[in-house]
Amino acid sequence: MESFYSLAADAILVVHLAFVVFVVGGQALVIIGSFLDWRWVRNLTFRVCHVLAIGLVVAQAWLNRYCPLTIWESNLRRAAGEQAYQGTFVQEWIGRLVYYEAPLWVFAIVYSVFGALVLLSWIWVRPGRM
Repeated sequence: MESFYSLAADAILVVHLAFVVFVVGGQALVIIGSFLDWRWVRNLTFRVCHVLAIGLVVAQAWLNRYCPLTIWESNLRRAAGEQAYQGTFVQEWIGRLVYYEAPLWVFAIVYSVFGALVLLSWIWVRPGRM
């Protein structure tokens, strides 16, 4: 049963990573696409999903809440007998990548600035119907 929990935690990790790539990569593609005149970056459905995704992240950060995916993955890791995250998903992986830890308020500010960039791109790269 422990291997099931471990596999489930790994699956959530993949979904969580895909979410992060969608939010960060999606914004990068909107900016790049505005210069290269890619019409799909103005797709209203994509842009609404994107702004809702970063809005959720910003709201959780300001409410001092961990992402449900982080909580779920950590609980599954504990059930599998593995070490769970000591902080948020992003804190854990940033820490692993650059050996930097910061308090939650720092991440709230970073998420908020990024969220503001997403909102500004609605003005700069206006979504439209396709």
